[in-house]
Amino acid sequence: MAADAAQPDVDLLAAALRADAADLSQFADLVAGKLEAMLPARTRVERRRAGLMGPKTVRRVVLRLDDVQFELGADRGTVEALVASVSGGIVLKRERVELDDWLGRLSSALTAEAGRSERARQTLEQWLT
Repeated sequence: MAADAAQPDVDLLAAALRADAADLSQFADLVAGKLEAMLPARTRVERRRAGLMGPKTVRRVVLRLDDVQFELGADRGTVEALVASVSGGIVLKRERVELDDWLGRLSSALTAEAGRSERARQTLEQWLT
């Protein structure tokens, strides 16, 4: 934990996210579940069914925090990470980034959000334990 016990450590959160990324085939499902639990009003998840009776898997996760939107697309074991600048609800610029960079930016943004929201802070703490 960081020196401020009320706020999760960015590096610890990034490490937890990277551990989830070890299995890319399930990574989007894990991240989607955690973000939906932490910030349900700011998270949008698109799922698709594999075949007629197969399980639903995450196709796309979008998390909007203030003026930044984090997107994760998943398709057949590969992921595409995007970070977008948003103003007035309109995406101004979308940038494809390396997954490691995306995880670092997401960790920083979630840690900042945890400083503003008790629910986000509690969920982050559960995520890290």
